[in-house]
Amino acid sequence: MTKRAGILIAVGATVAGLVTAAPSTASAPPAASADAGPAASRAALKWTGCGTKSYPALQCATVRTPLDHDDPAGRQVTLALSRIPHTAKTSQGPLLVNPGGPGGSGLPMAGFVASSLPGELAAQYDVIGFDPRGVGRSTPALDCAPGHFAPVRPDTVPDSYEAETTARNRAASFAAACDEKHGDLLPYMDTVSTAKDLDVIRQALAAPRISYFGYSYGTYLGAVYAKLFPERVRRLVLDSAVDPDGVWYEDNLAQDHAFDARHKAFAAWVAKNDAAYGLGSDPAAVEAAWYRMRDAVKKRPAAGKVGPGELEDTFIPGGYYNGYWPRLAEAFSAYVNDGDQEELATAYEDFAAVDRSGDNGYSVYTAVQCRDAGWPRNWSTWRGDTWQAHRKAPFMAWNNTWYNAPCAAWPVKPLEPVRVANDRIPPALVLQATDDAATPYEGGVTMSRRLKGSGLVVEQGGGNHGITLSGNDCLDAHLVAYLTDGTLPDGGGSGPDAVCEALPDPKPAPATKAGADMRGKTLHGLLGFRG
Repeated sequence: MTKRAGILIAVGATVAGLVTAAPSTASAPPAASADAGPAASRAALKWTGCGTKSYPALQCATVRTPLDHDDPAGRQVTLALSRIPHTAKTSQGPLLVNPGGPGGSGLPMAGFVASSLPGELAAQYDVIGFDPRGVGRSTPALDCAPGHFAPVRPDTVPDSYEAETTARNRAASFAAACDEKHGDLLPYMDTVSTAKDLDVIRQALAAPRISYFGYSYGTYLGAVYAKLFPERVRRLVLDSAVDPDGVWYEDNLAQDHAFDARHKAFAAWVAKNDAAYGLGSDPAAVEAAWYRMRDAVKKRPAAGKVGPGELEDTFIPGGYYNGYWPRLAEAFSAYVNDGDQEELATAYEDFAAVDRSGDNGYSVYTAVQCRDAGWPRNWSTWRGDTWQAHRKAPFMAWNNTWYNAPCAAWPVKPLEPVRVANDRIPPALVLQATDDAATPYEGGVTMSRRLKGSGLVVEQGGGNHGITLSGNDCLDAHLVAYLTDGTLPDGGGSGPDAVCEALPDPKPAPATKAGADMRGKTLHGLLGFRG
């Protein structure tokens, strides 16, 4: 949940435009139908123009939804929405899009998805983005402890009992701050409540059914919505699917190993391109150089702001998207070969520095994940599992533990996770990369099996998180076919239903501005990190 100031100017311009564009009256939604639900008339939307340079047709609205869906007449919260309206004579209805998180802002996603799909297909949908409850421009928005990630934080890997206790207390203080500032909201910050919000949006759109397209955590949100409201699902696209059986502690342990493997893949790529970076041609030697750099910034933080935790945060995005590898390798090389601390500090600012929106995103992330499912309350479980992971996968294990450790002291009792198995919805489309670190491949297989009749499309050899609308024409062809008329690949019932080869790794030169490359950067700038 970070703002990467130097990664993608277009994304920043889009978000800024959503805030600053002068509104103009847009067409009203159609009258509520009998199938739309009882709240449709009271929640009717007023769309106003909020177009940006990138997405001039973008419109915005808000809708009110119960804080507690068991008390629909009680306190209400406000959800911020965005829309690219359909222009075709025949509409396929709304397509709700979500970038994941939890805690990710979905407002820019409407413009991105509508502009990335073929024009003839996009014209058939009202593409709807939204900030989930607590996020961004939805109100109230959470911000438990501003500056929680301000540098320089203590080393994530504790080298003493005292260091571990300090880190535990820091995590517990974050949980206490959330309780103090937002204790009235925390019991209702969960995926089930958010899924019920989606149905309020559906009603406000006067739509008998919706199509849904979610990335990352958004796949779990979509699967939960489908479980709660199967009759309201028209089409369901899940890209980079969460393992629904591991929510959320087990899923995070799986990430530890997957991100370490992806970091090794980065080191191998740097070694392959030794002529450009001068860090050696042996992947193991390159990885060892990275850990020596980590030791060095522990003793003396680079430019006074990049210690070991910040260094990990800077390189974790490379586990989400290999398009960042050239930039990260340049900073790595500059520090090791030239002693250039500023290059590393600039990379930190671009990839890892947390601003106000990042504080909001992390607050929602913890609130939802800590509430969704049980986490170990005995710290010895966390300690034992993390050290076990660290011995084999040291890159992110302790960093990930402290990121989630507020859940060990969360002030609200957890819910039971939703069992998403479903045989009551139309066939869904699941897309998964074999080497995805944030949502490892096995989770996509599990999600596909839980949704009867779904189609599984695999990107063989792909390690990026979020794989459609990112430059792979094979994957996008399956997405387009499905959104056009529900067509799924037929794999004959054994293994994946279709396999697409991954795109080549980037070249060592600074990233080009070719269309496919920019689409990947745009998508990953919107998806963010950690979810």
